[in-house]
Amino acid sequence: MKRNEGPTDRIIRLILGAIIILIGAIYNSWWGLIGALVFITGITGWCGLYKLFGITTCKIDKPECADTDKNE
Repeated sequence: MKRNEGPTDRIIRLILGAIIILIGAIYNSWWGLIGALVFITGITGWCGLYKLFGITTCKIDKPECADTDKNE
C-alpha cells in the first residue's frame, strides 16, 4: 500500500486523534471512535478518503512516502 499522507499531515492526525479520543473518553461519547480512526490513519500514513478522491500530501521523492508493501 502506498502512503498518501505526508509527515506533517501524519503528525496533525496523531495529535488530533489523541485529543478526540480523550474527549470521547471523558464525555463517554462515540467521538472516541472517530478519534481512533483519525489516529490510525496517522500511524499507517494511508487515508481511504484521500485514495478515493486522488489526494496526496506526500512528496513522491521522499523516502517516508515509499511503498510499504513491495508486492503491489
